[in-house]
Amino acid sequence: MPDRTVAAAPVTVHATAVVVGADTVLLRGPSGSGKSRIALELIAEAERRGRWAALIGDDRVVLSAVSGHLVARPAPTIAGHVELRGVGILAVPHEPAGVVSLVVDFVSDPPDRLPLPEDTTEFVDGVLLPRLAMWREDRSAVLKVWMALAVAAEARTARPQFVGPFDKDT
Repeated sequence: MPDRTVAAAPVTVHATAVVVGADTVLLRGPSGSGKSRIALELIAEAERRGRWAALIGDDRVVLSAVSGHLVARPAPTIAGHVELRGVGILAVPHEPAGVVSLVVDFVSDPPDRLPLPEDTTEFVDGVLLPRLAMWREDRSAVLKVWMALAVAAEARTARPQFVGPFDKDT
């Protein structure tokens, strides 16, 4: 069994990361798939809901597995900047790091209405994370990410209920 207390060597990936409250969303996909736009929309939606959110990194994110968690950091050379297609590169407030709670993969074709269980999680750097396949043209992308975060948070805090022979109905 690997030692999960040791940090793996950081790896830089083509992705965008945004922290919403205590949860970080890792948005992956090819150039032009909407990662930056969705990140900015998530930040705006959090503000609308009275919640806190901020960019961690856009276009390039440094990932490292630390004690069983995946930590996302901005690539140092572009930290605090986001590219908004058709507008340019914008300076935005950003956070230095966040623990990834959800992976969103932008795909070119609409995913199945009901994903197979094996498509709803993924190991990233040895860390098992919830995964959401998102059609790059989905107009409800922000709502779906928001709901997926809620489901992930609920799964993290759910405690199994013990039902045993001492229950009076058994």
